[in-house]
Amino acid sequence: MTDAEELLERVDGIVHEDTQLHEAGLDLTVAEVYDIDRPGEIDFGGDELEAAVSSPHETNLRDPDDDYAWWELGAGTYLLEYNEGLASEEPLVCQPRSELLERGGTHPTVFVRELSPIPLSVPPAGLDLKENARVSTLLTSE
Repeated sequence: MTDAEELLERVDGIVHEDTQLHEAGLDLTVAEVYDIDRPGEIDFGGDELEAAVSSPHETNLRDPDDDYAWWELGAGTYLLEYNEGLASEEPLVCQPRSELLERGGTHPTVFVRELSPIPLSVPPAGLDLKENARVSTLLTSE
């Protein structure tokens, strides 16, 4: 089984397989971007863990006839949620796409068994993301 076939077996919710699946891996797409409204809390023992409070960032249509809207993000950190879901016993690598990096945006490269919201860092000039934009690539860890 090829790496691509392996990824297809583990990932659901793929928006457009022909565009997202390539020799290097499987691109992941943006479902939602969240503002972090209130900080989370982490203590030593874990008894006082509190999740950060977040809310969906507003989207805008550039043209009333558009099917998909844009997130117009100012500098800062956001939480990014993917359209795709993952169930994997073996960890996979999730890394930012070069298209995101070349525009000053980034997120951590992480080993994942499921896809949770990930911190997205936006440069001082800002970053516009269109709904379903491909921002990350999922790779096998081998």
